[in-house]
Amino acid sequence: MAEAPRGTRAPLAATGPHVLRQINNTAVFTALRQAVSAIARVSELMTSTGLSRPAVTRALADLRDADLVELVTDDTARIGRPAQRARLRAAFGHVAGVDVDRHKILVKIANVAGGVLVTHRVNTPPRTTGPDLPALISTALEQAVAAAGLTHADLWAVCVGTPGIVDRDHGEVVLAPSIPGWAGLPVVPQLRDQLHCPVLIDNDVNLAVLAERWRGTAIGVESLVFVQWGERIGTGLIIDGAPYRGAHAAAGELGFLDLGLPPNDPTGRPAANEGTGPFERLVGAAAIHELAVAMTAGGRDRDLHAQLTAPGERDIAPLFAAAAAGSPVAVAVVDRVAARFAQGLGALILLMDPEQVVIGGGLSRAGDTLLDPVRRHLVGRTLSSPTEVRASTLGEDAVALGAIRHALDATAVRRVASIG
Repeated sequence: MAEAPRGTRAPLAATGPHVLRQINNTAVFTALRQAVSAIARVSELMTSTGLSRPAVTRALADLRDADLVELVTDDTARIGRPAQRARLRAAFGHVAGVDVDRHKILVKIANVAGGVLVTHRVNTPPRTTGPDLPALISTALEQAVAAAGLTHADLWAVCVGTPGIVDRDHGEVVLAPSIPGWAGLPVVPQLRDQLHCPVLIDNDVNLAVLAERWRGTAIGVESLVFVQWGERIGTGLIIDGAPYRGAHAAAGELGFLDLGLPPNDPTGRPAANEGTGPFERLVGAAAIHELAVAMTAGGRDRDLHAQLTAPGERDIAPLFAAAAAGSPVAVAVVDRVAARFAQGLGALILLMDPEQVVIGGGLSRAGDTLLDPVRRHLVGRTLSSPTEVRASTLGEDAVALGAIRHALDATAVRRVASIG
């Protein structure tokens, strides 16, 4: 009889040999998919699943018969009979990960092993609103699928990452302040009807934190905070190796933290607009630009002030370049921003006590010019030794990669469980 992985318990109604065999197949397939390069020896699969050698061997035979796995000889062994390795047939299935916001749609097509085949980016037209997005997403997906040499029939699933609070059970965006008219639209049913495959939707930052733990700077980290820092501020949480979303899918909304600063705070605290939260209005990109303009005025740094106030210019990259070059005023601006950010982040660290914090989004491109002051201002704000703070290495790929991972987790295992 097939055995369930050690330490797991099947539902009471699922006790027959056939069901246990499905459980073993799923466990071996999942372990193989998560192995480096999606290839592993039987002994390695035994360790990662907790199954016996006969159970792993039977599962691999089932997966091979279903064309999901191929067995290859390992000729590196110097003593004894050559061992066998199992390798996923990566081209057997494909998924799409989509990152959508008001300004762009980024699509990645990947195989069942998570290998990205195509990345396709489309800038959305000016004044794009929520009702415009489903058609734009569909077109971008069609272009990406064609570029990968596939058809919609080859897709196991599509996962869409979006700003805002998402009801994953009903496939609906509940609140999306940054995209007018986006909340409440039947996005999932529309895309499902067009693509004829499962469609998933999730908050973009919740997907990004999956990507950081899968392919980024936090591989294998069990307790993780990911902060997307740009115009808006979003937070994704991993607790004990699993994503944490909260009772209403609104956990970790750092951008809406109110630090209760006095009205005459030197940052100015601009009035709420477009649904921004108090912390976003304090340390978001727009607030940083406003602070930098104010602190460089009056001849304190004429060159930087001119760059920041050029017609139509809202880019804050010159601020960090000037700080890296040693401009005293720029350094002072960055230090003040870092102090404010550390005040909010410190509160989250006190609650979470994470192993690591990863900063993503546009502000992460400033690197240690910004993060070193943040680390310095965090000292003394937590009860344990300073939490490790790193910049994301995934850039704008994080959300789409997380969407790929979520799509594979949700659908690949379901397909394997149906074998036999």
